[in-house]
Amino acid sequence: MSPFKLRSAAWFDGDDEVAVLHRVAAGISADDRGRAVIGIADTSSALNPCQAGFAAIIPELERGIRDGGAVPLRFPVMSLGEDLMKPSAMLYRNLVAMELEEQVRAHPLDGVVYLANCDKTVPAALLAAASARLPALLLLGGSRSAPLFAGRRLGSGTDLWRALEDRRAGMLNDGEWQQLEQTLACAGGGSCNTMGTASTMALVTEALAMALPGSTGCQLGSPELAEIAYRTGRIIADAASTGGAGAGADEVMTAAAVNNALRLVAAVGGSTNAVIHLAAVSGRLGRNLDLAEVDRLWAEVPLLADVEPCGSQLAHDFHDAGGLATLAAEMLPAGLLDGAVRLASGQTMAELAKTAVTDQAVIRPVADPVLPAPTLVVVSGSLAPDGAVLKTAAASSHLWQHTGRAVVFDDYADMRTRLDDPELPVTAEDVLVVRNCGPVGVPGMPEWGMAPIPAALAAAGVRDMVRVSDGRMSGTSFGTVVLHVAPEAAVGGPLAVIADGDLICLDVAARRLDLLVETTELELRLASWQPQTNEHLRGWPKLYRDHVSQAPQGCDLDFLTSPTEESRRFVPPVVGRS
Repeated sequence: MSPFKLRSAAWFDGDDEVAVLHRVAAGISADDRGRAVIGIADTSSALNPCQAGFAAIIPELERGIRDGGAVPLRFPVMSLGEDLMKPSAMLYRNLVAMELEEQVRAHPLDGVVYLANCDKTVPAALLAAASARLPALLLLGGSRSAPLFAGRRLGSGTDLWRALEDRRAGMLNDGEWQQLEQTLACAGGGSCNTMGTASTMALVTEALAMALPGSTGCQLGSPELAEIAYRTGRIIADAASTGGAGAGADEVMTAAAVNNALRLVAAVGGSTNAVIHLAAVSGRLGRNLDLAEVDRLWAEVPLLADVEPCGSQLAHDFHDAGGLATLAAEMLPAGLLDGAVRLASGQTMAELAKTAVTDQAVIRPVADPVLPAPTLVVVSGSLAPDGAVLKTAAASSHLWQHTGRAVVFDDYADMRTRLDDPELPVTAEDVLVVRNCGPVGVPGMPEWGMAPIPAALAAAGVRDMVRVSDGRMSGTSFGTVVLHVAPEAAVGGPLAVIADGDLICLDVAARRLDLLVETTELELRLASWQPQTNEHLRGWPKLYRDHVSQAPQGCDLDFLTSPTEESRRFVPPVVGRS
């Protein structure tokens, strides 16, 4: 076997004019020569409050890299924030993954730390790590604080949606609504402090051995977060300097690790968005994430984490209760996790479980869960031939078996325009359908699937209805919302031809979502369907629409997935004079 050689040596070794130019450009001193170079992908941005904490911990990360015998080099990256990016940060997840992969490919890096915290920044980094095939870790930036409103701590997203329901029902006046806004502004930066997509993906990243255990729910500005930053630097420096992490992050994210991640999502009542992101990561690794297998993995996992939106506590409480370590300690004896999977800390999952926090109520035993299994399900049927997802832990159990008339909205704007029309013919038994919200339809698959309860029904006390969409919903949301219906309406899925008054049947026990229309009638409708005109004629949205896959395949671009070993090969650049 040939001795391990640093990738950056192709740039920096030698005394010709090219090597000299490279060392000068990178600031490589005589003492730095021969050391591994670690890229720090910095996603900090004033437009993204989720990433606000990185300025304080980058120095600790750099110190860890230096103490580990490597050289840190920071570079800027496009930042993905759910709060301000429209129509959705999801539209740009693949673009940032491409940027990260190409930055790593083009520069003299032996390893990389991705600074990631917000919903789509974390999966973008995971996709890039899977494709770049170098030693890599993610450093997560911490969750935001929880200011008090009406005597209780505010959970990001979840409590805003609850307050919106109260406001639409006439239970929250204008003054209270303004006070809520002022209180939310006091929360500061960091990721959502509920088990939304950011916290869910943080836990997934720990399970995939791509972030240090204990990262999820760690509060922004805490000394512990600074310590995690330092340790991340030490670990990546060692892995890059010795080849100790194998050929790259792609070998770390094993099939067993992905299965663990999926079961952990179920145990915390996590975001349905995680399914899309894990499908995309699997596609980058040349594996298929089969939705039927996902449902099987979820089937016996109860809700163990008492965290909003499915519980009552916050991500900080989950962290203080031991996070992944305590979950592992509860799930391993029940056979719900693979204890042999190795984590970023070097421990196996079974070894981490020995550090669990005991005698606390935020993470419950399997025998005494917050809610019984399943917490998430995959449904399919004539309305969703390729599948759809429902978070049952956040749904109303009396609606798990339900048949109702369709009330159809052709897109988000149509829904916002007509939903509160007093003339809208809708009852609590109906099924709200919001279509053309999928990856091709918008494009970008925004979180438009959770249609609010119509104002007249909300005022009458209705708090949940069956809703069906080819879009997504925030991980902080709740309700009986069937999401990610595939194929989506914009590509001619059955969702495209539903008419007002058609009967829709949801049967969670049977894992079915059906349009109760005669097969011949449905075939006639589909045969006469015509796609909408594509208004995106240039730039990234056009490229995205032309190449994006459907939700079960992860909404990745077809030329970025890796069906073969050859297509996964990371080709090094030709290093010479530019």
